[in-house]
Amino acid sequence: MLEFLKTIMPNVINQLPELLKSCNETLYMTGAAGIISFIIGIFFALIFTVTKQGGILENVVLWTILDKIINFFRSVPFVILIVLLIPITRILAGTAIGVDGAIPPLIFATAPFFSRQLENAFAEIDYGSIEAAKSMGISPAGIIFRVYLKESIPGIIRGVTITIINLIGLTAMAGAVGGGGLGDFAIRYGYQRYQTDITVVTVIILIVMVTAVQALGDFLARRTSH
Repeated sequence: MLEFLKTIMPNVINQLPELLKSCNETLYMTGAAGIISFIIGIFFALIFTVTKQGGILENVVLWTILDKIINFFRSVPFVILIVLLIPITRILAGTAIGVDGAIPPLIFATAPFFSRQLENAFAEIDYGSIEAAKSMGISPAGIIFRVYLKESIPGIIRGVTITIINLIGLTAMAGAVGGGGLGDFAIRYGYQRYQTDITVVTVIILIVMVTAVQALGDFLARRTSH
């Protein structure tokens, strides 16, 4: 089997330790940026939901300011965002290159995207449930936890799934500017050295990652749907 693999993908076998290292870097970037983006995204999504016109804590001025900020970060292409955030990245991560240097831009790109996904999930909640909670004297904090978060679990899972898939793509893009991971591996060996088998295997690994995340997300969303 090993001889067969050496025949069809010799460069991959020769660079196997580097490939495994790149896979770990991609998983690390996805996990670290994903967890932080989840916390930030759900916080902003809740603020969006409760401060919008007709929300339980209506504040149109705050909603408008946050809306413009989120739209700004969502509209800037990721490669440009990496360059734009270099001073902030150096402050937060101590470096603007490598895996650690890629995480802050990934968060700035992913958190706004995730917050919009959750905002849509919260918007699907039957407003009658919110009115019923109000009539029972439940506080705004209680409504947030017992209605918005509890009733939108399937939507949150779908939002997390889409966001992780998007984040995996961004980690690969970060490799174009020395961010490490599978994207950097594919560019350094597959593209710059014309080692096609490395490019193909890298793409296959990314497809497997995305497929696994999508399958798990679909399963959990079905299990939590009423």
